[in-house]
Amino acid sequence: MPNITALATTTEEIVLNQYRTNHTISPSHCLTMQTIEAARLEPGQVRVRNDFIQITAVMADLMTEHPGLPMPPYALGTPLWGGAVGTVTESAADLPVGSVVTHMSGWREETVAAAETFWPVPIEVLPGAEYVLNQGVTAYHGIVDIAQVREGDVVFVSGAAGGVGSLAGQIAKALGAKTVIGSAGSDDKVAYLVDELGFDAAVNYRTESIASRLQELAPEGIDVFFDTVGGDQFEAAVQAAAPGARFALCGALAGQIDGGDAGSPRLDIMTAIVKQIEIRPFSTFHTPHQIQAWNQHYGLWLSEGKIVFPHTIVNGGLEAAPAVLDGLLLGKFRGNVIVRLDRE
Repeated sequence: MPNITALATTTEEIVLNQYRTNHTISPSHCLTMQTIEAARLEPGQVRVRNDFIQITAVMADLMTEHPGLPMPPYALGTPLWGGAVGTVTESAADLPVGSVVTHMSGWREETVAAAETFWPVPIEVLPGAEYVLNQGVTAYHGIVDIAQVREGDVVFVSGAAGGVGSLAGQIAKALGAKTVIGSAGSDDKVAYLVDELGFDAAVNYRTESIASRLQELAPEGIDVFFDTVGGDQFEAAVQAAAPGARFALCGALAGQIDGGDAGSPRLDIMTAIVKQIEIRPFSTFHTPHQIQAWNQHYGLWLSEGKIVFPHTIVNGGLEAAPAVLDGLLLGKFRGNVIVRLDRE
């Protein structure tokens, strides 16, 4: 017999009701919440009540019909997917009720699926279960495997107050980088990078010249550029690059948010040739090897105080999630963005 607690007969989920055709359309305009009948369990399945869901910028891209990304787009009329943490409330498998698990069926109050599609959260070694909802796999892969940061490097991270950039800069410091510089879009975020995340310096790209500040902060040039933005910041990094600099291209937020040509910056080819800049665009497929590599360091670095988990938790339940995604694209949050579904 399934192990059962008190269960609701209906549940809610957020689905894509229309494609996002351009960047001026708020993601929330394309989403709707619907109430459905709670699914019955089949043998080998469990029911998980979601406690936290992760919100990331790429979700806005996945709302387009043909995003051209190495991951499946959202389909019309179906719930969005994304990282989540929840608690098993009913089980017809070996995974017991009360287990805290992580999975990729966010954007809904609960999910029913085969037990093997959920992964236990090591709550005994983390400050909170929500700490698993991070973008550290991408940050670690980009800094370690792609940019190959080493001791003594000068590193520039664009979009450094975001979910990926805020971890990338800290990972670079943990690996022995001499100087880590970040960019952000407000004075508050600039202070956050330096005072709380341990960056050596930060630049407000809205009020300061990136090129001038990099010349001041890194007079001998930057060895590594970890780029989540593109646009003018990429162009400035080319001018500020040291000979043999490695550019790890992770994202193009300038194009996602501002549209136009911001996601397609101009490359000064002669400067790149003279400096022998290595441009290394990459995707992170979250392979078992990549996940294991990050997890091995994440808990250790947290316990040693070498990194912190930069995140913002937003209360308000599932209905708050669409507006939170809007706010994320507008730069309203710091670090990894998480919505708490428990309203109590």
